[in-house]
Amino acid sequence: MPLQLYNTRTRASEVFQPLHDAQVGLYTCGPTVYSSPHLGNYRSYVFADTLKRVLRFNGLAVTHVVNITDVGHLNARGEDKFERSAAGEGHTVWDIAEKYTAEFKNALEALNIIPPDRWMKATDHVPDQIALIERLVAKGVTYETEQALYFDVATFPTYTALAGQALDEKTVAAREDVVADSAKRNAADFALWFKRVGKFKDHAMHWPSPWGEGFPGWHIECSAMSMKALGEQFDLHTGGIDHIPVHHTNEIAQSEAATGKAPFVNVWMHGEFLVLPSGRMGKSEGNALTIATLAEHGLDPLAYRFFLLQAHYRQPLTFSWDALEAAAKGYRNLCLRMGLLRGKPKIGCAEFEREFRDAVNDDLNTAKALAVLQRLLKSTYPDEAKLESARTFDAVLGLKLDRVAPVEVPDALLKTVRAHIEAREALRAKRQFAKADGLRNQINADLAPAGFVLEDTENGPVIAPKR
Repeated sequence: MPLQLYNTRTRASEVFQPLHDAQVGLYTCGPTVYSSPHLGNYRSYVFADTLKRVLRFNGLAVTHVVNITDVGHLNARGEDKFERSAAGEGHTVWDIAEKYTAEFKNALEALNIIPPDRWMKATDHVPDQIALIERLVAKGVTYETEQALYFDVATFPTYTALAGQALDEKTVAAREDVVADSAKRNAADFALWFKRVGKFKDHAMHWPSPWGEGFPGWHIECSAMSMKALGEQFDLHTGGIDHIPVHHTNEIAQSEAATGKAPFVNVWMHGEFLVLPSGRMGKSEGNALTIATLAEHGLDPLAYRFFLLQAHYRQPLTFSWDALEAAAKGYRNLCLRMGLLRGKPKIGCAEFEREFRDAVNDDLNTAKALAVLQRLLKSTYPDEAKLESARTFDAVLGLKLDRVAPVEVPDALLKTVRAHIEAREALRAKRQFAKADGLRNQINADLAPAGFVLEDTENGPVIAPKR
């Protein structure tokens, strides 16, 4: 199966065709580093990482860019998020940005997310943002008030195409730039540049510009930085579904208005929310769980990655500690199975590799891909073949399945125990449970001196170190 991806822009699953041969430009909306990202935020980055791994799996070279938003992002009350955090923590806005950028990058490493080819901080690229705004001013699609310079959405006829909403329905979603300004022509008009006046007269981050001392709005940074790194048109742009009605809609409008080229991005891809039984997880909802929260519960971040991969990225995923603990157990069992494999990998299992490729190429169907991996490990193929294919799969899944040292059961004992396990499974299939229990006791008696025990899991029996 060729690689097929769901394109939010066209609302269809399409065979992916790079704009430039086998070279792919990928941009991911990064974090606003004013506080700790929550687990739902990281779902978007695991999704983007999986996409990058699948692209590489298909022989494509990927240039991946992720931005760091460290200026310009306002909350629903029009307050600057960095200044609010700085006041609460007793630090400067610059210290806040550095602190949470480092925390974010550490969390990506814990989740085995491949770093982007290029990090781009908004504050490092203010001149690029100003230059792009000047192009928009020259095109006549902006207007200026005493407080800010705005993009006039009425000048862009396809403004609501990505979200599929009428403009009068969309105005309620223009939450990030809710600043009282009676001179705004349309509630959906968004700020390209905030002036250092009114509520922002003492704003800590500010730069000179043709429109006065001030700072850029949130949306302009992604257009300016992505085009600088990847060109005025590129292949793929990812983010959460909450970016569709405002941020990504605004990116498209300002980018295509400035360049006159459409589409700005060929394929837009969006990941669904991680939700709690009570609703969406989020900082504003006051229910944000973080990577540190996992550690408090004694859970491996890679178990959380495994939990995420069990669902399709375009489907909402409900978080619970019971579900995550079950995923942690399943992840441990996978690692143990990998640790039992012996031999030097040479050639894999073609049948399973074909199924795995079809799964991930079907719009990143990681749940199906994991099922293929499970069946591979339970199959009767030689160990060395299973090991080769499993490592190939893990390069896409990113679970570090072989990071656990191989289970050091002596080969002679392992051969005997495996024969007993097969005999036990045959007895269980015949519903001769008493005999099967007796054989289990024998297996555990054989394993005990070496420090191992037989564990029954939903994916079959595994030999595990004694806890």
